[in-house]
Amino acid sequence: MSRNIKVSEAIKEATDLCMAKDSSVYMMGLGIPQDPFGLFGTTTGLYEKYGPDRIMDMPTAENGMTGVAIGSTMVGMRPIMAHQRMEFAMLSVEQIINQAANWYYMFEKQGFKMPLVVRMFIGRGWGQGPQHSQSFQSMYAHCPGLKVVMPATPYDAKGLMIAAIEDDNPVIYLEHRWIHNVFGDVPEEHYSIPIGTAKIATEGSDVTLVSSSYMTLEAIRCAELLAKENINVEVVDLRSISPLDKESIFTSVKKTGRLVVADPGWKSFGVAAEILAMVAEELHGELRCKPVRVTFPDVPLPSSAGLSKLFYPRTVHLINTIYDLLDLPEKSETELGLATDVPFDIPDKSFSGPF
Repeated sequence: MSRNIKVSEAIKEATDLCMAKDSSVYMMGLGIPQDPFGLFGTTTGLYEKYGPDRIMDMPTAENGMTGVAIGSTMVGMRPIMAHQRMEFAMLSVEQIINQAANWYYMFEKQGFKMPLVVRMFIGRGWGQGPQHSQSFQSMYAHCPGLKVVMPATPYDAKGLMIAAIEDDNPVIYLEHRWIHNVFGDVPEEHYSIPIGTAKIATEGSDVTLVSSSYMTLEAIRCAELLAKENINVEVVDLRSISPLDKESIFTSVKKTGRLVVADPGWKSFGVAAEILAMVAEELHGELRCKPVRVTFPDVPLPSSAGLSKLFYPRTVHLINTIYDLLDLPEKSETELGLATDVPFDIPDKSFSGPF
């Protein structure tokens, strides 16, 4: 049976199901037992249910504790490590990239596996600025041995979390802060989504719009508005950026002949750049016009709401990018019927802070 629940509830449900099913699954993270908001509602009640031996606090020693998590996989444990900021995980990047990413490849014949899940929170909100809202998904996707997933909906958040926990490889699970309060239908039962499979969020024949994480929500909104003008946008929600579902992207581009990639990250050397390069190399003859990236500009992230309005791409930018490809005049948010009086550093009025 499906229920209409939030992304945060879906992530918590996935964690709970896996912990109940397998006693080797445990979770650690700075402040998890004490956080009154339960990491955006994703861990609420788990400490009370499973106790301190399986829901663990940890000191501000990210590199060392990641080493502890990696070591625990060698004795059959399946750790989930949560960082309230992607930047905090940067302190453990040596363990993640140099150790976790390589051990399965190096020692699989000796029976070693690396079932490590590292949850990282990305995205803007409430003036967090350049040191607390960065998105380094392309950096992790660049590293062989790491899988990287970026859900956008409650259904995918649960299915990808279960898949990540049950995978024998290290998985980077990236949660945009603006998706936690998004509702959607989610089955009660245990299910998983194969890592490396994209989905067609909306079908179309005029333009392929590839997106991930929060930008998928903006892409769907873009497709819905353009459908009223008989412009049919096919939204390909990546769900996973490593491995990348090339076939779903290629199939869509062959159908539409036009490509826009929306990535919640910087323009240069990013996920969008990789997808454009991949399509240009292998499908150049299928393109009717230049492929385009819609991303962050290559400057540090802003703190103020005023700069956020100019920095972060949203629905109006996706629509005008598609208008440009179709040789149509641009429109303002007012002309498109989009709200212009909402703050640009919070997703909705229920958002109460970056933590």
